Amino acid sequence: MKPSYESDAHTRAVQKKKYDVLKQIFGYSSFRPGQEEIIDHILNGRDVLGILPTGGGKSICYQVPALILPGITLVISPLISLMRDQVQALNLAGVHAAFLNSSLSEAQQKKALELASRGRYKLIYVAPERLLTDAFQAFVSCVPISMIAVDEAHCISQWGQDFRPSYRKITEFTERCTQRPIIAAFTATATKRVQEDIEENLKLQNPFRRITGFDRKNLYFAVKKQPSKISWILQYLAEHVNDSGIIYCATRKNVDLLAADLKTAGYNIGKYHAGMSVEERMKNQEDFLYDRVTVMIATNAFGMGIDKSNVRFVIHYSMPGSMENYYQEAGRAGRDGEPAECILLYNGQDIHIQRFLIAHAKPVESMSEEEFRHVQSQNLQRLQDMQMYCFAKGCLRRYILRYFGEDTPESCGNCSFCLGEAETDVIDQYRKDSAIKKQQASVHASLAASALRPEDNALFLKLRALRTELARAQHIPPFLIFSDAALKAMCVMHPVTEKAFLEVPGVGVQKLARYGKSFLAAIHSFDAKESVLPVPSSTGESEGRPHKTANEADRALLRQSGKGGKKNPFCLHQEERSAFLYNDRYTATELAKAMNACLMEKDRLQIHGTTITKKMIELGYAKEVSNGRFSERKVTLSGEKAGLRLAARTGKKGQEYLDIFYDQRAQNMILDLYTEQDMK
Repeated sequence: MKPSYESDAHTRAVQKKKYDVLKQIFGYSSFRPGQEEIIDHILNGRDVLGILPTGGGKSICYQVPALILPGITLVISPLISLMRDQVQALNLAGVHAAFLNSSLSEAQQKKALELASRGRYKLIYVAPERLLTDAFQAFVSCVPISMIAVDEAHCISQWGQDFRPSYRKITEFTERCTQRPIIAAFTATATKRVQEDIEENLKLQNPFRRITGFDRKNLYFAVKKQPSKISWILQYLAEHVNDSGIIYCATRKNVDLLAADLKTAGYNIGKYHAGMSVEERMKNQEDFLYDRVTVMIATNAFGMGIDKSNVRFVIHYSMPGSMENYYQEAGRAGRDGEPAECILLYNGQDIHIQRFLIAHAKPVESMSEEEFRHVQSQNLQRLQDMQMYCFAKGCLRRYILRYFGEDTPESCGNCSFCLGEAETDVIDQYRKDSAIKKQQASVHASLAASALRPEDNALFLKLRALRTELARAQHIPPFLIFSDAALKAMCVMHPVTEKAFLEVPGVGVQKLARYGKSFLAAIHSFDAKESVLPVPSSTGESEGRPHKTANEADRALLRQSGKGGKKNPFCLHQEERSAFLYNDRYTATELAKAMNACLMEKDRLQIHGTTITKKMIELGYAKEVSNGRFSERKVTLSGEKAGLRLAARTGKKGQEYLDIFYDQRAQNMILDLYTEQDMK
């Protein structure tokens, strides 16, 4: 008998409980599109099929009702890493959860089932292979199972890109249950054919279907036709030194070669492919999750179920074999909703590699010869669709979304084609359309709104360092404590009380109790410091007043610090430099502030914008030209090559003046000058 919520009083109570769970456990005040409808239908006892994009909040759709329904919810999940991350996240939020898979010993599994039988867990994550074991069958025969949530549900379809025969055991398991539970199936990538296959194979009964759309507006898409892929990657990584990312290769050989090249170049990377030992793969995966390495080089064996929210880029070193694979892998970027980049590097050899892989593929378990031939034919068609994406003469996002059956506007404003970066002669006829320009402006405005102001970057660095410290002490991935999006919200909101801290999206009651004191102290310390130290005018140092010399500025900072003792000159240690937060461009004042934020000890003077400017003049990158009473700053030709730019700014009173800006290349050069081993 399925649960029924027919009385108005009971319905109101359930609705209140739903929002209480969302806020107190997960720290959110409202649901994302589609979540509430799915949850309501589950609570009314109806099967559901939810198609939500990666990062769209699928887990909330079954975790919230799991905490309201009377019995246990089983979550069928394909990968150990996914189970572990979600169980850790739930326990940190104050929810008792467990997982059962091959990573546990027989004794550990027995203990977990014993605790579950006593009612300790509301959610149990289980691999499909465990469902029909004698021990698990004995367990479910004596406990109430309210719901079965099938994650990565496309794995049940042989027409999908990740068919797993073990998923077919789910239906046999549900048919053995004394009382059929609610079945809720979720996936991020499924064509119409795969959606139908999911419903049929799981035997969903009159399911509520909710497709929220496949679009991820925070993701930038690009195709780069590169004869020298390694050179492009080296340049890209040099400009994204603080960002976490994944680089996918089609073959193990390419993973090994690229990993060796990047290590030689001094990058902190890990690698992952099926030819490595289980122990080595697990270690490298943990290093990536725990931010001990920033970049993972991998085949498509890596990633499904990886819940790391702060991946800022996904690069495909080689063209993947299908749009399904590409969108799933690219979708691992920006799960926190912050801007991220998905870039595919293409050359003519990619198509030959993929054809070779298809030709040498083997049928999966229980697949007939006829089925295998059909699958191979489908794979060749998918490959052709993928190649057409690489040569698309139109919006890349539109191509992707139409592939999955979703109609879209002509332009997204956030891909290489729409931004005029594609190698095509039709881009200029195209960008004249005023409606397209309007949409581009809208997308850019929404992405810009998620970016921090330069003055808040220093606090973000401080909170990120605190998060890393706490995570290492607890031996958990940093993103499980708070996502980058939550840290940025703290930087914008500057909460000073526990009540205000609870208003930060992603902060629930348990997270407040566990981490609130530490983060509030860090924010208070930062705000107190900012109110004491002199902050140079946001209008720059050249606005209508004589400049202080670098030594005068440093002495002023020292006097304001309240410590009369001598301090060492400004410099950064290597570990401090790694905490520097790059920006598209900084003024000298903003750059100095970001550098000062990296200091972990108070034994050194802080640096001032005028110090940086003076250094640039000494090196011949900039010069000062007399202009009557005051001097104006100029950028030399060598300065332009180094990444210095002269551009207009607007002062507080509305007047315009020229100031020097430093792009990421220049920021890197200046960091070289002031990092300990490179001190000139």
